[in-house]
Amino acid sequence: MDARRFADDVRDAAAFAPDAATVARVGLGLMLFAAGVHKLLDPAAWAVYVVEWLVPWLVVSPVAFMLVNGALEIGFGAAILADRYTALASAVAAVSLSATCLYLAAVFILEGGLFGDVLARDIGLTGLAWSVLLASLRGD
Repeated sequence: MDARRFADDVRDAAAFAPDAATVARVGLGLMLFAAGVHKLLDPAAWAVYVVEWLVPWLVVSPVAFMLVNGALEIGFGAAILADRYTALASAVAAVSLSATCLYLAAVFILEGGLFGDVLARDIGLTGLAWSVLLASLRGD
């Protein structure tokens, strides 16, 4: 198969693909929903991301904090998946993930590189959340 025919076949196939905004919205919604479910099933696994100097700032234990976050993430993820209140839910996700990245960056710097892998992943998820928010505000 030559390159020109391959390019034509790809263009033809792309006509049947969902638009990028839909793929991004569903991906963000699934991620939030899955993370929320996992936080409810195993909050201790997520509580390890709360370093000692953050604990006094929380009004509840790290495990309770994760349980509350898990329930909220399920709700916001479901809203995004259902394409209901998408702007609000993706705004909450974008702001929350941005704050998480700032926290993880502080931990990375102050704790000798701790959670660098999670920070790298969450930077991408933050961009995804902002993308979904902007697309929903535009009406895409």
